[in-house]
Amino acid sequence: MRYSNLYPFPRGSPLRAVGSLLWPLLLAALSSPAQTPQIFGYRDFSQQARWDTAFLAVPDAKLAGEHLKTLTASPHWASSPEDYATALYVADRFKAAGLQTQIVPYKVLLNKPVKITIEAFAANGKKLMSGPAPEHVDPAKDGGDPFQDDPRILPAFNGSSPSGDVTGEVVYANYGSLADFKRLAQLGISVKDKIVLVRYGGNFRGVKVYLAQQYGAKGVLIFSDPADDGYFRGDVYPKGPYRPESGVQRGSVQFLPIYPGDPQTPGIASTPELLDFKRIPLTELKGNQPSIPSNPISAKDAAPILKCLDGPVSPRSWQGSLPFTYHLGGTSRVTVHMRLEQDTALRTIWDVIGTIEGTDPAQKNDWVVSGNHRDAWVYGAVDPNSGTAAMLETVHGLGALLKQGWRPKRRIVIASWDAEEEGLIGSTEWAEDHASQLAHAVAYFNTDVGVSGPEFKAAAVPSLKQFVREVAKQVPSPKGGTVYEQWKLDQQDEAERRLSTSAGTPGGPSRYNAQVEEDVRVGDLGSGSDYTPFIQHLGVPATDIGSEGPYGVYHSAFDNYNWFIKFADPTFVYEQQQARIFGLEILHMADADVLPYDYRLYGREIVSYLNEAQQLAGANKLNLDFAPALAAAHRFETAGGTIQARQRSSSAPEAALNNSLRQVEGALLNPEGLPHRPWYKHTIYAPGEYTGYAAVVIPGVNEAIGVPDAERARAQLTQLTDALNRAASLLEAAAR
Repeated sequence: MRYSNLYPFPRGSPLRAVGSLLWPLLLAALSSPAQTPQIFGYRDFSQQARWDTAFLAVPDAKLAGEHLKTLTASPHWASSPEDYATALYVADRFKAAGLQTQIVPYKVLLNKPVKITIEAFAANGKKLMSGPAPEHVDPAKDGGDPFQDDPRILPAFNGSSPSGDVTGEVVYANYGSLADFKRLAQLGISVKDKIVLVRYGGNFRGVKVYLAQQYGAKGVLIFSDPADDGYFRGDVYPKGPYRPESGVQRGSVQFLPIYPGDPQTPGIASTPELLDFKRIPLTELKGNQPSIPSNPISAKDAAPILKCLDGPVSPRSWQGSLPFTYHLGGTSRVTVHMRLEQDTALRTIWDVIGTIEGTDPAQKNDWVVSGNHRDAWVYGAVDPNSGTAAMLETVHGLGALLKQGWRPKRRIVIASWDAEEEGLIGSTEWAEDHASQLAHAVAYFNTDVGVSGPEFKAAAVPSLKQFVREVAKQVPSPKGGTVYEQWKLDQQDEAERRLSTSAGTPGGPSRYNAQVEEDVRVGDLGSGSDYTPFIQHLGVPATDIGSEGPYGVYHSAFDNYNWFIKFADPTFVYEQQQARIFGLEILHMADADVLPYDYRLYGREIVSYLNEAQQLAGANKLNLDFAPALAAAHRFETAGGTIQARQRSSSAPEAALNNSLRQVEGALLNPEGLPHRPWYKHTIYAPGEYTGYAAVVIPGVNEAIGVPDAERARAQLTQLTDALNRAASLLEAAAR
């Protein structure tokens, strides 16, 4: 019987909120063998239920708040002294919990702004804008902001942007998607030798620069339109949670879909000892780095540029929420001068790694890895330190279990990554540094934007989607009931909202690529966070969790402790919730008798991806034979169903079975990698070349169809078929 089905109070009842506080006691009462639920992966869950109960009682909301306040006391851009101070703080918390702890340095290429100058001029020479303007809200209104005037705040800049001194006419290109650049070309508007002005949303910022560069632009400005995260959405900070007109979204413009990590060392770890001749020289550095300058600006700075543009009226779907009609420009009516002085150099970053050794002789080297990054563009209260605060309370809970005598079967590794914001650098370098050991890793659990509000969200490889749901059924929600129950209600409410309006909201594409079962939706993994090197380069099954809400100050100086306690989680109860979920993920994967992978669901989702790709190929008039790939996917699905009976069997030899189960995800890698970006090796999931964050499923096939390129699509179908047959063969052999 599920714990969630035993919760006695109706939604909205005051007793429900009180009951959620008593949930760990209820878990203890239910953890006798006769009442213990059946959890996939366990022969007998009764002992694990007792450890779960002990763990759930430990993560503390107040302590999570104290962690967050400490971590966000100063701006702590990667490689700064303040960043190192946060590494020491995290390491101290790891050590206090009893984890074996190391601070692991890497030496990586980072740019730091020296001086940023952006000016706009009308045709008559009149200066329209001179900036960037500082991020500032009126201190006399709505409490102001106590952090905005810290002199340690760096000028708003783009990571990976080169220095540059360029002047050009301005073209407005909407979100800077491939479709947007194609539309400009259709309308007769060239961006060659122009400064392209694009708004945030729709795709990863690095893709905007990637495309602008391909189309011949000489520079890019990226602004935050109020339609996407400002006053169009609701009250702006400090009155409300959305971006004020002076707010700027910083961020890396590294070409993340090509490869993440240190740009000079793709595929190898950038350790301090690495010899210079093994690094790609700066003069030859292309790959994932832009060659044209780019910089973010606020709506306040973008408005006078946009307002003065002439040329054709923009397509009406390109209109944002500034109070004038947007035009495309491309004439001499407005020119922009960008002068960016960057100090680009090798800098030291610091990962903090804590471990708990495994005790099962046959499985102690099967690592369970979990992590969250620590660096921030400024203070990073939500992104990422809400995740760090929750992770530290997870570690607090694991430490309490260690004192009670618990030891995991498998080795647990908990990581605080550095320089994620610059291009997933800390996690990528560590993963490349430990590639041989990670060949035996059974999972990577990620959190990043841990808490920005009350709505739980998750993404995972299909084999771990049910795993996440089962964990959510055990954790109490601050709203009452379980996280799973509230998750389901939130998704129902979201579906009703979508049905009640005919207009979609601006922003990124859906995170869900397929839904083949009647349950809460768990998203697919694209990129933009630290799971990328684990699943998409090394084939380690992964999940990503967070608790979301209205969050308009992403990557700005206003993402600070003041914003967090006003709008995200004033009492830190969602921090506590996330610590509990993160911890149960780790505990269950570290101690499961049989690895709880659902390969039947994985196969079903792949079948659905292939069916959708076949329809897309037909629409693009490509003559492709999907029969072998579909046969392999059905074979994989059937083998996944067969192996489940063996996973549930009390007599199956665990170590040998687990070894076979773990190899399946790795079998889905293509050693040659994806076309044009061989660092990405997973045949089922990758960030899209032209989306960056959003997942593209069966990417080799779908991106070839989208070009369209029939020959490339046939080759990718063959490689996908081979990978699926390799994976199915492993499952079939293990089921015998």
